[in-house]
Amino acid sequence: MNFTSGKFYKVALLLAAAALLVMSSLCQRALNHQRADPALGLTRVTPLENAPPVLAFTTVALGGFRGLIANALWSRAMDLQEQDKYFEKVQLADWITKLEPHFTQVWLVQAWDMAYNISVKFSDHADRWRWVQRGIELLRDEGLRYNPGEALMYRELAWFFQHKMGQSLDDAHNYYKMAWAGEMTRALGNSLTNLAELLNPQSDELRQRAERLREKFKLSPAIMLEVDRLYGPLDWRLPETHAMYWAVAGLAVVRKTDAESQKEITALRRVIYQSMHAAVLRGRIISQRADGSVRIGPNLDLVAKTNEAYERMMRDDQEEAFKILAGHRNFLREAVYLLYTNNRKAEAGRRFQQLKEQYPEWVNPPGLTLDEFVIQRVMAAVVDLNPNRIIPLIGGYLENGLIQQALGEDENAANYTQMANTLWVRYQESIRRQEKRIGLPPLAEMRQVVLEGLLDAQRGLKPELVLRLRQLEGLPAPTNAPPGFVPEPKAQKP
Repeated sequence: MNFTSGKFYKVALLLAAAALLVMSSLCQRALNHQRADPALGLTRVTPLENAPPVLAFTTVALGGFRGLIANALWSRAMDLQEQDKYFEKVQLADWITKLEPHFTQVWLVQAWDMAYNISVKFSDHADRWRWVQRGIELLRDEGLRYNPGEALMYRELAWFFQHKMGQSLDDAHNYYKMAWAGEMTRALGNSLTNLAELLNPQSDELRQRAERLREKFKLSPAIMLEVDRLYGPLDWRLPETHAMYWAVAGLAVVRKTDAESQKEITALRRVIYQSMHAAVLRGRIISQRADGSVRIGPNLDLVAKTNEAYERMMRDDQEEAFKILAGHRNFLREAVYLLYTNNRKAEAGRRFQQLKEQYPEWVNPPGLTLDEFVIQRVMAAVVDLNPNRIIPLIGGYLENGLIQQALGEDENAANYTQMANTLWVRYQESIRRQEKRIGLPPLAEMRQVVLEGLLDAQRGLKPELVLRLRQLEGLPAPTNAPPGFVPEPKAQKP
């Protein structure tokens, strides 16, 4: 009896094993199919390159335990960061992203190290730019390829354009702007002001440009056109525009409604209205020189859409409305004096009225007139030592001086010019007592930038005033030169 029972038990075990093998085979087919499906991305891993043989062998031998290796490397990378050894850390981070390509934090930290911590180790601006560019490319070309739905990556990428390239905290910021403007000029060509033709290109040249935007810069002409429609027209040679692009692209991938996703949405929206605000201050390339350097000025045509962007964000994000409100209030205060000092007094009056109605506590004393408010803001700009505020302000006075000069109002012209000179001198004297403050361009260079804008055939003064101004400045009559080109004066006025 025992023998029979034992024999039956063995047969049952064999049958069970066979059944399990069949089921395992069926499951393995499904698993193999899922691993091969690029949409699921279960096995998107890249072989390690230039890694020590022991590490390369271990990653192959352990297979599914690659995460353990990545954790050990990450711990070592944090030690290197504390020791300020960023170059060694970059190599470790590269291995980690290959081991665990969905480890979002590693992509973000590695890109930050390149753009911020390593770039500043170099004094040569071209070397710095290479590291900033590499940080951008790491997130844009590699990180988003493995993590296309990670809104945090879009936010960080937008921040590089908005902060590292757009602001003036890095003394190489002008080089970054010049290099990026050159890249975009070559990429867009004549499509710089007509993005619609890239959606349905009708020539080989346009097809090549559209393809290059997608392949090299990962820019979708459709999204570019949508950003331009919502917030523009924008200058796609400037970093603030690309900060807005990546914020809009990031908002499109956030599908969840949990609290964490709401934070990501808020951060991306913040990029948009802050970049719009910055574009009003410095969102127009006035000219590009032969050496590639650019002259940038305020884009006051964006005031209305920037105001709309702030108000829309406050409606859409009630929890952050108070913080957005503070930014909107500051924007209106700056817009008023920029419009006023750039000879757009009617629009300045409308924005001043809006400021008094929405934020009456910030017009102090309550009965302040537009003229008095502008004078108040002028003095605040000098005290703040903010070049982003003082440069457009001085430019506005210089522009009014040149316009009055063309109209024959010599006394008014002299007053405006004197005010510009006084502000320039006071600012330069103030920053001498401050460390790490960026000085202003020479006043003569700032005047030349304004002059070029006034003489521009499309955006400048009326033809009769242009001719008068050219005569007063000792410039030849207009030629067939490209728009915005202004030859050097024949003689300097005393």
